[in-house]
Amino acid sequence: MAKIKKALELINTFSTGDVNKASELIAQGYIQHNLSYGTGADAFIRSVKYLAGAPVKTTVKNIRAFEDGDKVFLQTVYNFAGACNQVAFDIFRFDKDGKIAEHWDNLADSAEPNPSGRTQIDGTTAIKDLDKTEDNRELIKNFLYDIMQGNNPQKTPDYFDGDIYIQHNTGIADGLSGLGLALEALEKQNMKMIYNKVHQVLAQGNFVLAVSEGLFGNIPTSYYDLWRVEDGKIAEHWDVMETILDRAEWKNDNGKF
Repeated sequence: MAKIKKALELINTFSTGDVNKASELIAQGYIQHNLSYGTGADAFIRSVKYLAGAPVKTTVKNIRAFEDGDKVFLQTVYNFAGACNQVAFDIFRFDKDGKIAEHWDNLADSAEPNPSGRTQIDGTTAIKDLDKTEDNRELIKNFLYDIMQGNNPQKTPDYFDGDIYIQHNTGIADGLSGLGLALEALEKQNMKMIYNKVHQVLAQGNFVLAVSEGLFGNIPTSYYDLWRVEDGKIAEHWDVMETILDRAEWKNDNGKF
């Protein structure tokens, strides 16, 4: 099976409760970076069993799926045991035997459409420009350094096609102008969005996912940003921000990143 198919089958075990399938797909030494769960294959199986026995069935709806080397990255809407809809980015690393060996993620509750009427998940899903994967990855790496990390903010217009920028962040309108207004509003509230370190930049064709660490209003935050690139410019953006749990609350010692 292709890696994407395996990753999708694994997340669907939350809905089906198929512990045999989960056991077949994941490596015994499975490394978990979601700090709310234990690490190892047995901990994952326990989660599947728990959800299978819950009074309300868990639902899983994958929106986008990508592959980059030994990793698969997904955008999915979960509803765990009827709690609420959550939008998530998942990253799975595969070992040399084709088993799922490591997992990172960010989750956020589903929200109302943003000021431009866009949701956290709508927009194009078509993967194209596979021959430009590395160029697009490099573009986003440079964007993160120059703009998101604040090293060369004057270069911001270079990364966009004028004010054409489709935005899926829950609080920001379309366009570079919409982003500017949102950042100004945050500044007035003394709520700075700071990116300190980039941990992963994954890409397939015209889509690039960046995993970064920083602060949001002085609160340690994990940023997952998915960008769509078109003709060498950033054209569309989806994201999930998640507060990093205090160390005392961690259920594993692997760290968020």
